[in-house]
Parts: sequence; structure tokens; C-alpha cells
Amino acid sequence: MSFAADDGGTKRRLRAASFADHYSQAGLFFRSQTPVEQQHIADAFTFELSKVERATIRERMVANLRNADEDLAQRVATGLGMATLPQASEPAAEPDWSLPESPALSILLKGPDTFAGRKLGVLVTDGASAKVFKALKAAVAAEGALIEVIAPAIYGVDLDDGTHLAANQMIGGGPSVLYDAVAVLASAEGAAALAQLPAAKDFVTDAHAHKKFIAYTPAVDALLAAAGLSELTDDAYTDLTERNAAKQFVEACRQLRNWDRP
Repeated sequence: MSFAADDGGTKRRLRAASFADHYSQAGLFFRSQTPVEQQHIADAFTFELSKVERATIRERMVANLRNADEDLAQRVATGLGMATLPQASEPAAEPDWSLPESPALSILLKGPDTFAGRKLGVLVTDGASAKVFKALKAAVAAEGALIEVIAPAIYGVDLDDGTHLAANQMIGGGPSVLYDAVAVLASAEGAAALAQLPAAKDFVTDAHAHKKFIAYTPAVDALLAAAGLSELTDDAYTDLTERNAAKQFVEACRQLRNWDRP
């Protein structure tokens, strides 16, 4: 904001000419993101504009996006099912597409390489391995992260060595969206019971869909099969019965997400 006097000596409050440029910084921000973040931005635009009832308004918004970034506009148009891109709207000031990208604008490029302070949600059943749980708990503590126990009932479970493990959440009230990564420790009987619970199936399918790292014990295959995940497991799934698996799992969680998962 600046002050200027006209020929008659009257002072007026005026905006700098740069205030008319509505698109240069928006385009710079988009181009400075990683491919994953760029897709999230395009998906977000697509989702919000899909809620707009008037096609003319959707087209006008995509026309505006063309002034920020052509690739972003094309992704959104494709997501909305537009046959062709609308003509770009006329900007108040021509955007500068030559601005250099800034990695500092990306969350992923400057994120911490640690799982410290994050939270692991562990879904357990009666008869789950006490040895595996203790190893996982120790690895999480060594990383400086937190652990929360989810069970079929808030009372908790009895592990295979007779130890009672109190629960922080019951499965219906502790969905995987609350956690940065998850683990499922179950006996064969417990896994079969989980496979019948919609909330338990949601627990693993939501974690998978959100690209989270997932640890498990072999009996959990019954739950994964019931949730339709048997053929979709990837390198971000860890069998906790393998040697040093708990430590390796927590170290992998430092990446926070498996961004390569479809």
C-alpha cells in the first residue's frame, strides 16, 4: 500500500501494480511441489469443483487455473470430465511463469527424517504374541515415538504369555486415520474374528488407501483377505515375526508414507 497525490494535490491510497498479479505466486507454489503434492493439489481442486452445481462456474475456475499453470488446469479438467480446456480467462496482469521454483515451499522436501513424536496405532487381539508386541513397543520408544493400543473391546486383551494388555481405544473408536502408521497383532482365532468386523476391515483398508506403513503378524492374513488386500501388499508391509523386523519397520516409518503405492 502506498500514498500518491494526483495533479490537484489530493492524496490517495493506492495499491502497488503487483497487487493485480493474482497468478504468478500460485503457479510458483504449484511448480515447487513434488509430483505427489502436485497431484494432491489437483485432486483437491477436482473434488471441490465437483461439488459446484453450475458447469459454467466450474469452467470459469479451470479457465482461471490456466493462468497459474497449464498442467494443473489440465489435470483438474480431466478429473472433472471436461472434453476440452476452456479458454484462459483474461488476467488483470500477465502472470510471470519464469519465476524459479522454491523447494522451501514443499512440505515433503523439507520434512523431518524421523518418526519421533509420531503415533503408531497397534490393533491387537487375545492370544497375540507378547514377544512381538514387546519388541515393537521397545523400537517405538527408542525412536521417540508414541504407541496406542486398539482392541476389540476397551477392556483390552490377554497376550499369549498371559499378560493382560489394556487398550487405549476400542476398534470402533480408534480408526487408523488417527495414526501415522499402524500394526495389527493377532492370533489365528483373533484374526478370524476381526475379519468379521467392518471396523477392523476399515482399519486396514483406510491405512492402505492413505499409503501408511503397515506391520502385521502372519495370522492377520485372514483379515487382509477379508478386506481385499491380499494381492495389494507392498514393501511398506512388514512381517513382525522376521528378525529385527520391529526396528526396521519403525525406521521405515520415518518416510511417513509409501508414496509409490497406487
